[in-house]
Amino acid sequence: MREVRTARTTTDYEAATGRIAGLPFRRHHVLLAAWTVLWFFLVEPSGGFSWHYLRQGEQLLFSGQPDGGLSLYARHPELQIGPVSLAAARLTAPFSPHTGQLVAEAASAALGLVMLVVVGRTAALYYLGTGTNHRRLQQRLLIAGLAFIPMWVEVSVRFAHLDDVLALFFTTLAAHALARGKPTQVAVFLALAVDSKPWAIAFAPLVLALPRRDWLRTALWFAVLVAVAWLPFYLGNLDTMAAAKFTIPNQPASALRWFGVTDPATPWWDRPTQFALGLGLGSIAVWRGRWPAVVLLGADARILLDPSVYTYYTASILLGTLLWDAVGQKRLVPWWSWIALAALYGGTLLLPSDSARGFVRLAFVVVSAAYVLFWPTQQPRRPRSGGPGEGGRRAARRRERVLVGAGA
Repeated sequence: MREVRTARTTTDYEAATGRIAGLPFRRHHVLLAAWTVLWFFLVEPSGGFSWHYLRQGEQLLFSGQPDGGLSLYARHPELQIGPVSLAAARLTAPFSPHTGQLVAEAASAALGLVMLVVVGRTAALYYLGTGTNHRRLQQRLLIAGLAFIPMWVEVSVRFAHLDDVLALFFTTLAAHALARGKPTQVAVFLALAVDSKPWAIAFAPLVLALPRRDWLRTALWFAVLVAVAWLPFYLGNLDTMAAAKFTIPNQPASALRWFGVTDPATPWWDRPTQFALGLGLGSIAVWRGRWPAVVLLGADARILLDPSVYTYYTASILLGTLLWDAVGQKRLVPWWSWIALAALYGGTLLLPSDSARGFVRLAFVVVSAAYVLFWPTQQPRRPRSGGPGEGGRRAARRRERVLVGAGA
């Protein structure tokens, strides 16, 4: 009888977690891994478009050349890459250039799968104690992940932007730490994101989603860790300040054109406004109890005001929609992930005119930001302690914790 009960318990556990019998994998993870491998091999032959910047940057950073070391950003303002990313790129130095690039692409693509698992666990933690249907959550993650992976391969393989990859990866870990109630980890991961790519500062409002008593300590940790990475360059060469003024061409398909900005390069006010808008929208989202929207809103601010229109920018949008679809709402079909993929990636490939592509970018930002900030959503309701059913609720919460640990 005990063996029958054990077998039944195992079957129930595997059914609830989607675990494949006898294997330490979940069905949706296997499907997403296969989808990632497919896209990797489709894109890799034309990949590594920007890898030479990472390679050049790490060689200069760890060299004794006059234009390297702490003078790196002063002498090469075009390398808008954080020191953490250059240190990570250094790990490929023992390999030949081609092999190092391939290793970086494969590792970056694999991080996308890790992020999907982390987002799933973040959602399970966020809804802990609310009777979450974990099979529905896994289905939602699978559908959103199928949209996320093509754009992740775009940034990690086609462009090989290890800096963007790490910024988004650490931001995902920060969101998970937030769901776990770990303020110090939130600060550490957000700081690592900014130290990987400066535009990740737009995700800093995640700190405000912590209990108010943790704000000061978390903000101090965040500020100190950002300063530790960046301050040596400013103190080592005061001309590093000029790196913040580096400009790129204002492309005809940018949303900026719809605001009447026809400057040939980045306007002087553009970057500060970008950061301020991302921080402001993220803070409003937290104030409205919608912290899972912070990443999407920060990414929205980036593509709205950035003069360039590289397709790898869309990866940050897809991470934002993934967090919103998995954590911010409980609908089975993650519409926003697929809307973002169709509008921003499909529009780039299919729309014939630059003006139309710019309008689609503008429209997506306005509509998605308005939706996540103001559209009514179902917030998780956790039962109060006490009452005759408390024992059953405790048992249900214990079971949910097991499912979270299993990789929802």
